[in-house]
Amino acid sequence: MNNYNDKVVRQFAVMAVVWGIVGMLVGVLIASQLYWPALNFDIPWLTYGRLRPLHTNAVIFAFGGSALFATSLYTVQRTCHVRLLSDKLAAFVFWGWQLIIVAAAITLPLGYTQAKEYAELEWPIDIAIAIVWVAYAVLFFGTIAKRTVKHIYVANWFYGAYIITIALLHIVNNLSIPTGWFTSYSIYSGSVDAMVQWWYGHNAVGFFLTTAFLGMMYYFVPKQAGRPIYSYRLSIVHFWALIAVYMWAGPHHLQYTALPDWAQSLGMVFSLILLAPSWGGAINGILTLSGVWYKLRTDPILKFLIVSLSFYMMSTFEGPMMSIKTVNSLSHYTDWTIGHVHSGALGWVAMISIGSIYAMLPRLLGQPQMYSVKLIDTHFWMHTIGVVLYIAAMWIAGVMQGLMWRATDPDNGTLVYTFVEALNATKPYYLFRVGGGLIVLGGMLVMAWNVFKTYQLARGGIAAQAVLPPDAADARA
Repeated sequence: MNNYNDKVVRQFAVMAVVWGIVGMLVGVLIASQLYWPALNFDIPWLTYGRLRPLHTNAVIFAFGGSALFATSLYTVQRTCHVRLLSDKLAAFVFWGWQLIIVAAAITLPLGYTQAKEYAELEWPIDIAIAIVWVAYAVLFFGTIAKRTVKHIYVANWFYGAYIITIALLHIVNNLSIPTGWFTSYSIYSGSVDAMVQWWYGHNAVGFFLTTAFLGMMYYFVPKQAGRPIYSYRLSIVHFWALIAVYMWAGPHHLQYTALPDWAQSLGMVFSLILLAPSWGGAINGILTLSGVWYKLRTDPILKFLIVSLSFYMMSTFEGPMMSIKTVNSLSHYTDWTIGHVHSGALGWVAMISIGSIYAMLPRLLGQPQMYSVKLIDTHFWMHTIGVVLYIAAMWIAGVMQGLMWRATDPDNGTLVYTFVEALNATKPYYLFRVGGGLIVLGGMLVMAWNVFKTYQLARGGIAAQAVLPPDAADARA
């Protein structure tokens, strides 16, 4: 029996699945509202403008966050060969984070918002986030400090960097002056506010949705493949290159705005530089399968992990390309951006989270594998098909929108299409998006069933073991 605190890991892993279903269900609802506007039922808290931030917060911070808490606390114990610093602190972090998610789920539909992308929550919840996050940092770094091995494995470097950086980003971006319990005004104004917001916004993508999940990749891909990481030296170069460059890329969200032109160009240049470390890290993960490629035929967990890296490469190529000013002039404000975001969120973040939970959960429950490997394979194909359908629809719609909006009559220079004509041309693609989202949501329900049955097996195994004589129990173990 190991001496690790696996209770908090199991709790976060299960809640990652629960919040994944909730977040994606809200996503399917708001995608449906864009095709059938009457689906808000004329109820203020079901309108698109209130549910959309609920969707982004649920999938990023509830689903993605719970997966990160689970995997980071699982990884740090096993790579440092020690139990978590404090069981009570671990419980505080779990319950604190769940209460924050519930607070977000109540306040956002009620319309309480700062109107900042990925930072909509009002100041009392922001303070709670800071407190829980500091507790998480103490728990994580305290565990590393008491490790029994000298070496700090590279996955912990990535997790550690994300914990420190998100604290910095969250606190600086949310500095505000409260004017009531759920109203406040940012201390920044105008283009400075926009700059600070996208310094936060892009680095929430960079550190919460990339660096942290790379920590997941560096632990679970070698573990599941049964191979050492392809190049440990490359992993260190990958880490420092990412840390040095990512912070500068935020202004690429503000091309053709009031932001000074030099700042826009700086964001573009650093975004292009980011391509090198991003692809280097992804290739490092994929080449870890050298010599065991055949495992992809029989191991659907490895499929999730490796295909997630393919989506990571796609997203980290597409992002820098979209930051180039001439490309951005076409893509800005179109559904191409939505396609890009979801190729990263559903393709990279969700797939590596799902694969890692599938890899981790049987070990946490003392089982040889999940209840059904076939259901994992079914989930893989449902998720992959759903994501491809979703992002392809948005890419086509987005490029079409950009071309229609900028089309001019060569004779008199007037616009060829009205905005409503562009909207009508886009509408069929919104139906495909709903279809893709439904397939992905269906895959999450398959996962929930598989997790539930695995828990049942574990409980049955524990009960059966309890009635066996001691020697039989030992033989079974």
